[in-house]
Amino acid sequence: MAATSYYFLLLILTFVTATLDQANSQLSTNYYKSTCPKALSIVRAGIIAAIKNETRVGASLLRLHFHDCFVNGCDGSVLLDDTANFIGEKTAVPNNNSARGFNVVDQIKANLEKACPRVVSCADILAIAARDSVVVFGGPSWKVRLGRRDSTTASRAAANTSIPPPTSNLSALISSFSAQGLSLKNMVALAGGHTVGKARCTSFRGHIYNDSNIDTSFARSLQQRCPRRGNDNVLANLDRQTPTCFDNLYYKNLLNKKGLLHSDQELFNGNSADFLVKRYAASISVFFKDFARGMIKMGNIKPLTGSAGQIRINCRKIN
Repeated sequence: MAATSYYFLLLILTFVTATLDQANSQLSTNYYKSTCPKALSIVRAGIIAAIKNETRVGASLLRLHFHDCFVNGCDGSVLLDDTANFIGEKTAVPNNNSARGFNVVDQIKANLEKACPRVVSCADILAIAARDSVVVFGGPSWKVRLGRRDSTTASRAAANTSIPPPTSNLSALISSFSAQGLSLKNMVALAGGHTVGKARCTSFRGHIYNDSNIDTSFARSLQQRCPRRGNDNVLANLDRQTPTCFDNLYYKNLLNKKGLLHSDQELFNGNSADFLVKRYAASISVFFKDFARGMIKMGNIKPLTGSAGQIRINCRKIN
C-alpha cells in the first residue's frame, strides 16, 4: 500500500513538473516562423520609426516590458485600459503620468493585424520592442522567446506592490527581484537599462536633497531644476553623458556617486552589489552579456501559453 501511494505521488509530481516545463518550452525563438513570418521585421520597422520620431520612446518601451512582467507575469496587462470590471495598471503609482509608448504599441499591433490577424500577442510585442529598442540604442541583441498570450484582466493593486519604486533600498530591491525568480546578478544587470531614458523630478527629489551618498556638485546641479516643491514633471537623464546610447556609463556614474535615483545609487553603496557594479563599469561586454541573459530570464516570468488568456486584437482592451 505504501509503495502504491509513493508511486501515485511520484506520478503527480512528474505531471506537475512536466506541465510547468511545457509552459516554458512553449516559448520559442521561432514561434511565428510559419504563422506570421514577417512579425519580427514589422515590429523592428515600427520601433525604428518610433525612435526616429522621438528618441526617448525606446527607453519607455523597455520600461513597459519590465513593468508588464513584474505584475502577474509577462502578459500584456500593463497595456489594458480601465473597464467596468477592473482598474488597470496604467494609473498605478509606478506608471501614472510616467508609463509611455502605448501609441507605438497600438501602431505596431495594427500593422501586425493586417499581416496576420489574431496571431501575435501584445505581450510578445512588448518583449520584441524592448530588445529592438536596446539594439537601436547600440546595445546587445538576444533571441527573444515568443509565444506568450495576453491576459484578460489587470491589477492596479499588484502593480503598486510588485514594481519596486525609485526610493527602494537594496534589501527591498533584492526581495522584489527575488520574488520574480531573478538573482542579484540579474537585478544589477537589468538596472543597466537606466543607461537610457529619463526620470521625473518626483522620482529623484528625495535622493538629491536627503541622501549623503551622492556627489555634492551633481546634487546641486539637479536642485537647480528640481526644487523641493513644484516642477514635479521636470525631467533629467538617467545617464546624463550619453542618454541615448546603450553603454556602461550608468555603472561608472554609480562609482562616482552620480546615480540619479536613490535605488540606482543603492547598487553601489558599500554592499553586496558593489562588485557587480565594478565589473560592469570595467567591461561593457560583460554587462551586455549579463543584460541579455537577464532580459531573457525576465521575459520568462509566468507567461500565459496554450489556451490560457487570448490574443488581443486591440492591446488596450480584451476581445
